[in-house]
Amino acid sequence: MTTPATTATAPVPPALVGRGRVVTAYRWEITKLAAQARTRATLGVCLVAPFVFVVLLNRQDRLPKDTLYGRWVHASGFATPLMILGFAAQWVFPLLTSLVAGDIFASEDQHGTWKTILTRSHSRTQIFWAKTLAAATFATLVLTVLALGCLAAGVLLVGHQPLESLSGTLLPSGRTAGLVLAAWASALPPLLGFTALGILLSVLTRSSPMGIVGPIVLGLVMQLYSFLNGADAIRHLLLVTPFDAWHGLLAAHPYYGPLRDGTLVSAGYILICLAVAYTGLRRRDITGG
Repeated sequence: MTTPATTATAPVPPALVGRGRVVTAYRWEITKLAAQARTRATLGVCLVAPFVFVVLLNRQDRLPKDTLYGRWVHASGFATPLMILGFAAQWVFPLLTSLVAGDIFASEDQHGTWKTILTRSHSRTQIFWAKTLAAATFATLVLTVLALGCLAAGVLLVGHQPLESLSGTLLPSGRTAGLVLAAWASALPPLLGFTALGILLSVLTRSSPMGIVGPIVLGLVMQLYSFLNGADAIRHLLLVTPFDAWHGLLAAHPYYGPLRDGTLVSAGYILICLAVAYTGLRRRDITGG
């Protein structure tokens, strides 16, 4: 008597199939981004620009004393990445992330390729999350490259001397390096908030220029409101406010309340922007291309 060799294949849960297709579409989006000259050029500028900036700064006798840590840029290499971090929050971060986030959906409209990508066994939901994850990956990579470039430029071209904290105490080199990296890491939540804002404008306007320029303009408007010393309740809800949360890390007695509040505000922007963008993409008529 022989036992029949039945090799029944267990059905794959639909949820796992969906995640697998999101991963496949995500890899496809990352491959497309890596092939774009604009993406490679942006990362290259983030790596090289800090060295050029430090060289030009070292040739000047006048110090940018009106900026935070500006008067320390010739005394310690750790001052440079902190000064650039404060400057980048004004419009550089919104620009860098919106270069991809503001274009990643609108480019499909401009080239009329929506019908093509939706016939590859991928749903709108899977395409939406794949493009969103690709834009978030680019934002994280840009921040990492720029942070490491600024730290390397400061330490190699100026030195690793101790740095004065915002409370006036002298911080040793090793601890300062960790604080500089933590300060840059604290910029990731609001940066992802601007990424979600770029995605929202890219989906709703179907225009790459609007998706790229829109977050920059909104960021500058928020900065202007902060400079005008508006009501604290509104200022704390602005997406640019969390960029300054790292100040608490450089105090003699560190405080983390602004980091917590900034992360919650950024998460709110991310959830609202992505929810509206997802709803807009789901309801759109793409039968025309």
